Amino acid sequence: MKYSQATDYALHTMLHLVMAPPDKPVGVQVLADKLGVSRTYLSKMMTQLVKAGLIQSVSGVNGGYRLKQRGEDISFLDIIQAIEGTNSIFECSLAHGSGCVVKQVVAQAEQLMEQYLKGKTIADVAQMAHTAQTIPAE
Repeated sequence: MKYSQATDYALHTMLHLVMAPPDKPVGVQVLADKLGVSRTYLSKMMTQLVKAGLIQSVSGVNGGYRLKQRGEDISFLDIIQAIEGTNSIFECSLAHGSGCVVKQVVAQAEQLMEQYLKGKTIADVAQMAHTAQTIPAE
C-alpha cells in the first residue's frame, strides 16, 4: 500500500506547524521552501487540512497557517484521512458480496493499522523529533 505524495507533505507540514509557536502563523511559502515543493501545490493540500478542521488560515501581512486543534488531539490518522479520504484501501472486484474472505483479511489488517495511526499524534512525533535533535552525538 502506498499513500500519495500529498500525504507525505501533509504529515511533514503538520509536524512543522506543531513545532512552531502557536501564536505565530507559518506562511505557505516558508512551508513550501522547507518541504521543497511549489507554493501552489502546497496551498491545495493546505486547503484540505483546513476543510478537515485540523488547521486554520490566518489572513494579513503576517498571515499563514496554524493548528486549529492541540497537537495532542491530532492523530496521524486524522491527517491521512484529510488527504486520502476514508475509503477502504481494498475493494473486492469479484461478485460474491460482503462474504469475501480476502476482503475480510485485508479489512482486519486495515483496522489494526488505523488503530495504530489513531494512537500516534502529531505532538508525539514532534516530541520524538525534538528528542532526536537534542541527543548528543557519541
